Amino acid sequence: MKNKKFITVILASIVLISAIFPSALSAVSESADKGAMRENLTSAELVKDMGFGWNLGDTLDVCNADRNGDGRIDEHSDKVDETLWGNPKATQELFNQLKADGVKSVRIPVTWRDHMGEAPDYKVDEEWMDRVQEVVDYARNAGLYAIINIHHDGGGDPNFGAWVITTASSDYDAFIQKYKALWSQIAERFKDYSDYLVFESMNEVGFDNLNRSDAFNLLNKINQDFVNIIRSSGGNNAKRHLLIAGYWTDIAQTCSSEYKMPEDPENRCILSVHYYTPYQFCITGQQATWGSTSEINQMKNLVGRLNTTFVSKGTPVIIGEYAASGRDIDSCALFIKTFNQFCHSYGIATFLWDNGGQIDRNTYQWRTPELLEAIKEGNSDTPQSSEPSEKDPPKTPPEEPNSSETSSTSSDKSNAAVSSVKTAAKTSAVSGSSAADKAKKTAEYSMSLAKIKKLKVKSKSKNKITVRWKKVKKAKGYNVQVSKKSNFKKKLFNKFTRKNKITFQNKIKSKKTYYIRVRAYCTYKKANGDVGKAYSSWNKKLRKVKVK
Repeated sequence: MKNKKFITVILASIVLISAIFPSALSAVSESADKGAMRENLTSAELVKDMGFGWNLGDTLDVCNADRNGDGRIDEHSDKVDETLWGNPKATQELFNQLKADGVKSVRIPVTWRDHMGEAPDYKVDEEWMDRVQEVVDYARNAGLYAIINIHHDGGGDPNFGAWVITTASSDYDAFIQKYKALWSQIAERFKDYSDYLVFESMNEVGFDNLNRSDAFNLLNKINQDFVNIIRSSGGNNAKRHLLIAGYWTDIAQTCSSEYKMPEDPENRCILSVHYYTPYQFCITGQQATWGSTSEINQMKNLVGRLNTTFVSKGTPVIIGEYAASGRDIDSCALFIKTFNQFCHSYGIATFLWDNGGQIDRNTYQWRTPELLEAIKEGNSDTPQSSEPSEKDPPKTPPEEPNSSETSSTSSDKSNAAVSSVKTAAKTSAVSGSSAADKAKKTAEYSMSLAKIKKLKVKSKSKNKITVRWKKVKKAKGYNVQVSKKSNFKKKLFNKFTRKNKITFQNKIKSKKTYYIRVRAYCTYKKANGDVGKAYSSWNKKLRKVKVK
């Protein structure tokens, strides 16, 4: 009798705790990753199951490199944690919301260079390794696939400390010692995780200082060594699915005959490429619109080349990053929807790049929900209800590519660090009626005439910046951005306001210089009843302020 009463009290307590703190039990429960490997699951089947994915950008991939903007790397700067570039720490709630939003997979870029000891062991700080594992567990607890890599260690700009690029071509023995030491530690920590965790060899790596043949051979060699290191590291790593970096992760260059996928006794290797074509629309925003017949055909042909060269021959493909940064939001929506349609038709998984501009890392909500809808539409198996057109590309697989088709990002990637500057533009559904088109054109015309005038930026106290400007006629609101760099590659703030004044306080530091730009926007009603935005150009003269 006493035992029954005791059990009753315990059960009642558990129910009460669950009601008051619904996340309390899940927080202390065993990870959702039970370490089971699906023996008969091919890499192609795994990629198809991944659905559409998302990048936790500018978080665990942050690093101290080039913090002063002068090309110098300060190895003894402040302690690096995931908040260094302005984003809050990742949480379990973030990943739970991603799952609720329909996201099935997350890519978790990780930079290790500021957390490694000296040769020969190159020991990774225990605290950093623990944090990486904790974030991976967030994803797995939410039931998501997870990808981890070596990010700014690997590629982009040497100013980001990309030791893979800077040392592999000059001293391979020294490079492979460090590379093997790092991956051996990562592999050991995660060896008991299931096949819902994927390892990616590196990020955006190429060797343009070598002749073409030697450059490709070097990348092929590193990828082969990566497979050998992981396969011999024990546990589930013997059969883990591995993501293999293409040359600069550029489609056109990776589809060339010089690039070779590594030999793998388990036949569980997946190609990793990125999609930022055209560069001026996807990255810099210099190209405002996208969606002409030639532009759609260029995308169709590049994705088609991936199918012809790899997918159709048994090598699955993941697009680890893509984005659209044009000023015309409907063009961005069309780009993202079309791209996902083409990739989905071939079983290619896509991962949106997000450095904090798409999902608010404090509220876990999409800043522009229409973007999520565009991705979902692109990955839907539901056939089109109407005849496809230039503004509504077909769901059927794209035509086979023109052999002369090339990617516009290849040379840009070798000369610029694009991996940390991608900011997917806010998007909305595509308008379809003449009335909606007229409203859109009217709004765009109004904004083309709009100018931000009398912009003033002041800092009268520590850790605080106040920005004000003259009201713009017909403007519905304003978009204000704050950055530590004049090129706005990394934005500290990206705020929208209805007023012509705004104050920034959180994350602002004393004695630091910040750059500010403002643009106006007006709204118009689209064919489906949603509200679209049309933007003016940014203020002509860039403003900067040094905080007291």
